[in-house]
Amino acid sequence: MAARPHVVVAPAIAPEVLARLQAAFDVDAAGLQPLAARCAHADGLLVGPTERVDAALVAACPRLRIVASLAVGTNNIDLAACAQRGITVTNAPDVLTETTADLGLALLLAAARNLSTAERELRTGNWRGWAVGHHAGADVHGAVLGIVGMGRIGQAIARRAVHGFGMRLRYANRRELPPAVATPLGAQWRPLDALLQEADHVLLTVPYSATTHHLIGARELALMPPHATLVNLARGGVVDDAALACALRQGRLAGAALDVFEGEPRVHPELLTAPRCTLTPHIASASRATRTAMAALAADNLLAVLAGQAARTPVQP
Repeated sequence: MAARPHVVVAPAIAPEVLARLQAAFDVDAAGLQPLAARCAHADGLLVGPTERVDAALVAACPRLRIVASLAVGTNNIDLAACAQRGITVTNAPDVLTETTADLGLALLLAAARNLSTAERELRTGNWRGWAVGHHAGADVHGAVLGIVGMGRIGQAIARRAVHGFGMRLRYANRRELPPAVATPLGAQWRPLDALLQEADHVLLTVPYSATTHHLIGARELALMPPHATLVNLARGGVVDDAALACALRQGRLAGAALDVFEGEPRVHPELLTAPRCTLTPHIASASRATRTAMAALAADNLLAVLAGQAARTPVQP
């Protein structure tokens, strides 16, 4: 009888999804060793957005046939190294779109209304009562929203913002949206610099790559009006976190909210003390139902590929 494929599961996943994998494979889901040490005999690997699958790890795994990510972004995976070895890489588009968009709106509101600073004042006993102008933020309804990156998540946020808050939509994207998508949203394409100058609130949903590294740096932040806010829902590294902290500290930006950070889980220390800045620990997709669906899709891809079938959601190198 042939040995069952060996699968390494790096992040903790829902028990019901793990049980499906254990029914089909020999599963290492509780290893305490570094990922590279656990993968030497792996046929399949299930990772999250923080496990790094680089060329060295790929080279150390001669039997590896699939890397299944339960995230959308794949900047933690060396796609070229996998392609060279004929290893399938999959991700989890669609299943986290709506949940991520929900948090995008929450962060937008938090940045606009300065919620984290106001709550901190209350919790530390420093609130002295109601006063005109105290923690007065910016309106969201009717304001100009600039979305950088109008993929699935960007469009889901746009629908909420336009139809729920009456926001006026500008967007920067590699290509203009088709009229069937843009017209119902009143979406107007802008070059990035023009969008930054025009928008009251800017929200980032672009993938991370070499071309989007520090897409928003000191120069771009200087283009934004002082009343504007910035939300990063994309990936750490899209924003120069040090430059953002400096802009907040100098009052050149009204507020910011970030769910992702360059070098996470480390957070730039200047961001931790920056005023008018809401920080959340990479929880955009963190509803129980969505995180389970993300793992289930990764499991579906593992089951298919290791059975000699086509992956459900392959990533092109």
